[in-house]
Amino acid sequence: MALPKIFGVETEFGIIHRGVEDPNPITASSMLINAYLAEVERRAGQPHTAKVDWDFEDESPANDARGISPYAALPPDVETNLVNAVLTNGARYYVDHAHPELSGPECADPRSVVVWDKAAEEILRRSMVAVGSMLPPGQELVVYKNNSDRKGNSYGTHENYLMDRATPFSRIVARITPHFITRQLYIGAGKVGSEAGGLGPDKVPFQLTQRADFFEEEVGLETTLKRPIVNTRDEPHADPQKYRRLHVIVGDANLSETATFLKVGTTGLLLAMIEDDWLGPPVRFDAPVWALRQVSYDLSLRQPLRLADGSTTTAMAVQWTLLDRASAYVAEHGDQVLGGGAADVLRVWEEVLTDLEADPMRLADRLDWVAKLRVIDGYRERHGLEWGDARLAAMDLQYHDLHPSKSLFARLDVRRLTTDAEVLHAVDNPPPDTRAYFRGRCLQRWPDKIVTANWDSMVFDVGAASLRRVPMMEPIRGTKAHVGRLLDECATAAELLDRLGA
Repeated sequence: MALPKIFGVETEFGIIHRGVEDPNPITASSMLINAYLAEVERRAGQPHTAKVDWDFEDESPANDARGISPYAALPPDVETNLVNAVLTNGARYYVDHAHPELSGPECADPRSVVVWDKAAEEILRRSMVAVGSMLPPGQELVVYKNNSDRKGNSYGTHENYLMDRATPFSRIVARITPHFITRQLYIGAGKVGSEAGGLGPDKVPFQLTQRADFFEEEVGLETTLKRPIVNTRDEPHADPQKYRRLHVIVGDANLSETATFLKVGTTGLLLAMIEDDWLGPPVRFDAPVWALRQVSYDLSLRQPLRLADGSTTTAMAVQWTLLDRASAYVAEHGDQVLGGGAADVLRVWEEVLTDLEADPMRLADRLDWVAKLRVIDGYRERHGLEWGDARLAAMDLQYHDLHPSKSLFARLDVRRLTTDAEVLHAVDNPPPDTRAYFRGRCLQRWPDKIVTANWDSMVFDVGAASLRRVPMMEPIRGTKAHVGRLLDECATAAELLDRLGA
């Protein structure tokens, strides 16, 4: 039986420093995050509440699932000198090269991913307010939840899924690739034009996704150059003998809650099926990278995609087949496959595919690319604009502005899966059903006793002769059910460590 799925989403946000002659995005990102940490500290009334540093001791981003690590394929070094903090909700908030990045806490079901992803947006909004009060008159930091600066640079929204180490990686690649190519139908954030060479607005006026233009390989280790459809980074952040973490880079940053829910829900379900070898023979595209772009460029959703055997299929047909197989799998294995959320994933998946087939515009209240297309195309027609008009590109960017008064998305009547109350709670508090609970609660209780933390360990300084590292190699332990009472009963971090040691 497939292992319980643990999910995580990490988002690099676009940032603009307005009102300065020569803006530096690295400096701007550092200012943004530090301003938020200072504000959290002020609200808490105690120092160091959110300033526990990230521990790089166990980082190994160059490990390749194929067992190779050619020098030219190594990912870039992490800049450890930049701000890199752990938050009380279990998340990591840091500067990743030229972007502020927030890696959400581990979640045990797709809906929880949506809640803590929305909490990440709220943290970025609060960060903009905090830094705004510190900037000179005429300056402003603006943050966007998007994936392209329209200057040839793309930044990612990555997904992470806990999997059984025993599952052959070749099986994962063969069976998840068709899903990654075709799920763009509902996870795309939409984009005016294309940044691929030679494709002007006459050929690609609007496409489903922001990321398809930037992928060049089927399988590989890189995340910033020669991006692959299936990433081979083998860094489990857990017991490496038992687990692997599938690091997924081929997806958009979504503001739509439905899109995020389906993105992680359908993928998590299919990965469980792959572990149990339930998907059957895979669909093999003749040219997967080109197929990825074809799907993104095709607003009709009916473009024939050439398969390796010479026949053709469509993205819709592939998704319907995957849904049928997933429905049969859940009928046999039960709703607990996704922490109790499998039935909801199947229901929403079917509703969305049905409406996409009948009329995609029905989904303007649920999917980002449809909502964006409806707004921008309506404006274009009213003002008689061509698709290459710069005003449309500006509207595209404004859709992703996280400032509520400026965001086009915020003005739309889009369906919610979450409530304001639970999102606000998730800003400061961790999920109760993963190890993020232990990390977050310890940071809430004893921030001054924690030296560093990361996904799979925490280092304490309780005044003893040496520091104490607490390993957290099991993502499904350290939950509220597991350690909640213990954390409540311990008056000090030293007492916690003594009881854990006993």
